[in-house]
Amino acid sequence: MFDKEIYINRRKRLKEKVENGVILILGNNESPMNYPDNTYHFRQDSTFLYFFGIDYPGLAGVIDVDSGKEIIFGDDVSIENIIWMGPQRSMADRAAEVGITETMPFGKLSTFIEEAANTGRKIHFTPPYRGENIMLLSDLTGYHHNEVTSKSSVELIKACVDLRSVKDAGEIKEIENHMTVAYEMHTTAMRMAQPGNTEQQVTGILEGISMSGGGMVSFPIICSVHGETLHNHYHGNTLKEGDLMLVDAGSESPRHYATDHTRTSPVGGKFTQKQREIYQIVADANDKGREATLPGVPYLDAHMDASRTIAAGLKELGLMKGDVDEAVAAGAHALFFPHGLGHMMGLDVHDMEDYGQVYVGYDDEIRPSDQFGLAYLRLARRLQPGFVITNEPGIYFIPALIDQWRSEKKHEQFINYDKVEQYKDFGGIRLEDDILVTENGCRILGERIPIYPDEVEKMVKSGK
Repeated sequence: MFDKEIYINRRKRLKEKVENGVILILGNNESPMNYPDNTYHFRQDSTFLYFFGIDYPGLAGVIDVDSGKEIIFGDDVSIENIIWMGPQRSMADRAAEVGITETMPFGKLSTFIEEAANTGRKIHFTPPYRGENIMLLSDLTGYHHNEVTSKSSVELIKACVDLRSVKDAGEIKEIENHMTVAYEMHTTAMRMAQPGNTEQQVTGILEGISMSGGGMVSFPIICSVHGETLHNHYHGNTLKEGDLMLVDAGSESPRHYATDHTRTSPVGGKFTQKQREIYQIVADANDKGREATLPGVPYLDAHMDASRTIAAGLKELGLMKGDVDEAVAAGAHALFFPHGLGHMMGLDVHDMEDYGQVYVGYDDEIRPSDQFGLAYLRLARRLQPGFVITNEPGIYFIPALIDQWRSEKKHEQFINYDKVEQYKDFGGIRLEDDILVTENGCRILGERIPIYPDEVEKMVKSGK
């Protein structure tokens, strides 16, 4: 939790951005794994954390825009709870820590919302993503549960995005301080990239490092010798000499701010010539994407710069052909790079994605594309100082996609399918850094995890 003045100021600024009505921000509840008392590790809703800061289940926050009143709804614990949980602070004490003086039992929330709605006042809420909160909002507002998401407040969404996109000094410090855990996770994975180790062993060690460093993983770890599957959560393979091990992993800080890095290591510590050639193209695209990350520049432009770097490198190897600019404009490179360059990062690893990507990564100036590959770009709008983003180009050889495009004769003028056939068992490479946009450019957050081929090989060999 930050100082209470931080939360007071955030709520004040939110009230200034919403014209009138009642802002309702639901916290999360415990989520059972297989029966009510056996729960997953609790994770508070990020919007609630941002404005109310209390990392505790069973709460809701209300901000009355018209009167300025702020209320936390939540129940004090019973003696039965204390037996199992130990002494707990009162709701009044918890609320006071974030600058709120009024609390009410959670059961009073429905009456409060009903009275506000009956007088014709707008009830603002962001799109819910958990089933219990969808049903609760349905009960509170009278909307059918299938309508709840569509009835969320665009005015509130845009206000939250505007506030949360630019990270303040405390947030940046929190993220940067936690980068030491990210560094340990990924350098450990590199040292473990040895024949005979399993993906599951590596994954388990990384999760332990994250927890030991103060927080849960920020998303389920991707650790695979089949990096061509972008979100590969299968961990059943044993590493073999010559494999490429792709690890996409992040950790949450004690205040729940995320890290998110990807590195790809040669198992045993030596890239083959073919691997090194593809790897270098991805490293060059990572550098080009970072160089293009400047305040005032659309991140779409950085994505396109990285895409042209990938296309040019693949053309040099004979995998692509023709005019590079024309190939990228047509989307031919997306056979190898079928996702966007990066995304916002903060309290969520894909920051604010529950609000809807069209509001977070796009705006009235820059709208989403429906072109394959480019359609998956999560962040395209102009960058501002204080944005924390990822830079994660990759090259993947996806057999099913290659076969489909070849059968359709898709982009034949730009793709040398005979040469591509020789790479169908290659796998995939992705290289990802976390970047802060500054007043004059950008900088990588934390100590940079080894990324260039020679230093990666050296790190892997140090684990032998």
